[in-house]
Amino acid sequence: MAAPSAGLPLLLLLAALSAAGAVSEPSTVAFDVRPGGAVHSFAQSVGPGDRYTCTFTYASQGGTNEQWQMSLGTSEDHQHFTCTIWRPQGKSYLYFTQFKAEVQGAEIEYGMAYSKAAFERESDVPLKSEEFEVTKTSVAHRPGAFKAELSKLVIVAKAARSEL
Repeated sequence: MAAPSAGLPLLLLLAALSAAGAVSEPSTVAFDVRPGGAVHSFAQSVGPGDRYTCTFTYASQGGTNEQWQMSLGTSEDHQHFTCTIWRPQGKSYLYFTQFKAEVQGAEIEYGMAYSKAAFERESDVPLKSEEFEVTKTSVAHRPGAFKAELSKLVIVAKAARSEL
């Protein structure tokens, strides 16, 4: 699955979700992104019976820990869910050697990665499409193409179809 074009803004997708059924108030949890080169993961679940899970796995180098946030929300009918992972201060000063955001219980309809998150008067700055890839279940760096800057990931996913 290719990364979405810039012509599909997140706001339009969220508006469509809202029209299909109100989006629940997202739950936001803070966590530390730790440098040092080791691979770390952070996961949260949402929905009835924790139906959906979003896991952020990464390795980074740099100065000190940074506080990041993960927000999860579902549509009122629980058929869609969103996972947003970001640094609230807008820009991360860590050098990411890898990243992957994975979803369980759903298939990704929209996924985007940003080198800089919106902060004050600044806007989100998306990664170039060749730096990351979007599949049915993950948004991840592309080895050799990713330029080590990451500050935000956004995923909108739809409930996985269950076979009868």
